[in-house]
Amino acid sequence: MPGLNDIIGQDQIKEYFQRAIRQHNISHAYILTGEPGMGRKTMANAFAMTLLCESGEERPCSTCHSCRQFLTGNHPDVIRVHHEKPNSIGVDDVRDQIVNDVQIKPYSSQYKIYIVDEAEKMTVQAQNALLKTIEEPPSYAIILLVTANAEGFLPTILSRCITLKLKPLYDKAIQEYLEKNLQIDKTQAGICTSFARGNLGKAIRLASSEEFMTMRQEVTDLLKQVYRMSVLDMLETLKHIKDSGIDIRTCIDFMKLWYRDVLMFKATCDMNLLIFSDEFKSINEIANKSSFAGIEKILEGMDKAKVRLDANVNFDLTMELMLLTIKEN
Repeated sequence: MPGLNDIIGQDQIKEYFQRAIRQHNISHAYILTGEPGMGRKTMANAFAMTLLCESGEERPCSTCHSCRQFLTGNHPDVIRVHHEKPNSIGVDDVRDQIVNDVQIKPYSSQYKIYIVDEAEKMTVQAQNALLKTIEEPPSYAIILLVTANAEGFLPTILSRCITLKLKPLYDKAIQEYLEKNLQIDKTQAGICTSFARGNLGKAIRLASSEEFMTMRQEVTDLLKQVYRMSVLDMLETLKHIKDSGIDIRTCIDFMKLWYRDVLMFKATCDMNLLIFSDEFKSINEIANKSSFAGIEKILEGMDKAKVRLDANVNFDLTMELMLLTIKEN
C-alpha cells in the first residue's frame, strides 16, 4: 500500500496531510471527495497508515508492528464502517460502529481512525447520529468520510469537516504510469489516457479490458477503410459492437479521438503528436483526402449522434446519418 508520497498527483492534498502530521495539527473529521477511480480510498488509507506508523515520520515505514497490522487489514485502531444494505448506511450502522465504539480508547495507537467508504449513502438519520461525535469527539478520534458526492451531506456535516477534493491528473502522468508500471504500449496507453480524462483508476481498467481492446481493433479497422466500405457495411460493424455490450457512446468517442488525430496531423504534419502513431499511414491518407471544414463537420456529426442517442432517436437512423457525414466529408 503506497504512502502519501507514492500517490500520483494530488500534490495539494498530500502536502496538506504531511503538514498536518508535521505540525501535529490533525482534524477530527475529513471528507475526501472525487469521482470513482480518482484514488480517494488510497489517499484515506495512506493518511491513516502514516498517522499510525510507530516511526512518527511523514512516510510510513511499512515494517513496524502497526504498519504490518494495517497492511494485513488487522489493525485494531482502524474501523472500516460496513453496511448490509447496498444503497444506504443506516443510523444503526453509524451508532454501532462509530458513535458507541468511539468511547473505547485506542488499543495500541495514539489515534483511532474510522474510514467510511461510500459515505454519501448515509441516511439523514445516520448523519445526524454522527454529528454529535464530530462536534464533540474524543481527542484520539479521526473520521474519514470517503465519497463520490459530498453534496449528499447535510450542511451541518459539511461545516464541521475539512473537505479535500481530488482533482483529475495530467494526461502525461497517467500515460507514464501505464507505460512504466503496467508495461502498456505507447499507443494503447495514449488511448486509455485520453478516455480516462484525468482518472487513473479508469485508465487502468480500460488498459486491462478485453472488451475495450476488441472495440479498439474493430473500430480502427472500420476507420481505416472508411472510404472503401459502404455505409451499410459500416452500420453492421457498429451494430455488432453494440450487441457485444460496448456502449456505443464509447465507440463514438473513440472515433472522435481518431479524427482528432487526423485534424492534428493535417494542421501540423507532426506524427509525434498523434495518439494513433502506429496508424500513421492511414491517418495521413485520410488527412490528405479531407478538408479542415470536412473534419470539423465529421466531429460535429459525432456530437449530434450522441445527442440523438440520448434523446432515444432510432439507433440505425442515428448511426446512418453519422456515417453519411463521415463518407461525405
